[in-house]
Amino acid sequence: NLLTQTPLLGHIAKAFGGIAQKRRMPPFATQTFKQWFRRRGPRNLGKPAVILWPDTFNNYFLPETAKAAVEVLEAAGFQVVVPQGSLCCGRPLYDFGMLNLAKRLLRQILIALQSDIAAGTPVVGLEPSCVAVFRDELVNFFPHDEDAKRLSKQTFTLAEFLEHKAAGYEPAQLHRKAVVHGHCHQKAVMGMKAEEKVLSKLGLDLDHLDSGCCGMAGSFGFKKEHYDISMKIGELVLLPAVRKATKDTVIIADGFSCREQIRQATDRQALHLAQVLQMALRQGPDGPSGEYPEAGYTRSDSEYRRMSPATALLGVGCDGIAGALLWRWNRRKEKAN
Repeated sequence: NLLTQTPLLGHIAKAFGGIAQKRRMPPFATQTFKQWFRRRGPRNLGKPAVILWPDTFNNYFLPETAKAAVEVLEAAGFQVVVPQGSLCCGRPLYDFGMLNLAKRLLRQILIALQSDIAAGTPVVGLEPSCVAVFRDELVNFFPHDEDAKRLSKQTFTLAEFLEHKAAGYEPAQLHRKAVVHGHCHQKAVMGMKAEEKVLSKLGLDLDHLDSGCCGMAGSFGFKKEHYDISMKIGELVLLPAVRKATKDTVIIADGFSCREQIRQATDRQALHLAQVLQMALRQGPDGPSGEYPEAGYTRSDSEYRRMSPATALLGVGCDGIAGALLWRWNRRKEKAN
């Protein structure tokens, strides 16, 4: 955060990485989700286990999303288990052609989760692009690996898990208007039917946007050469719809990129399904009073800046923006040789 959130250093970092100066670098949280979960300790011992996948984005940038998912899953009667090793599905690496490295990372996951895969323990992913890796790319990388096939079938979005695997689950009610934007990978690989069913059971008055891509698309929208087209894509449907929504409307988007595009281009912050379910659990059918219902479930940039540079550097390894910096450095090295 010292590097990316300080004005002068931030400009230099963006210039070196080929990132548009108009973009704000996502700030790292002061405490990762895995750190929080480890210190919190296990709950619901003896209940059916479910693995909550700690993806890079929600672990390092938006841990409040994963914390909300823990609360929701435990309220549904499950014991949440979180892998504590350094694991990544490799999704950001695909954008830069680093397929061999991505394959090695997936192999590490298969080894680390081998006993859980054999036991049939379900895996819930919060970031749609990561869930899509387990459901699609994983079996393409390892077409003859039985563990890969099993993990693909055992991985669910939060909505899929609650709708199809949590017997008798009924969410608490939340009678609010909501604008819903679906992530590209989710619409293409998993679909939005389970999401729509869970949101409808909440009692929300839903506006499902036919919005296509948000325009951010991982690190694509951060690059200076893509900034203009990124914003034009966002302005087709998504961003105008968010600005048009009343201030007490809940904005829902599960993808990190989608939420970042909304945060940077409007005065609103989108919530993940997990946070909306948490809101219903905590505050009942009427939800929070006043405008901007997301205010109690998200944090401003200033609240992230207390994190030490050492912890930030630990987290940046798997991030797509770090991949962009590495790719650019490799390109320069190749030209020099």
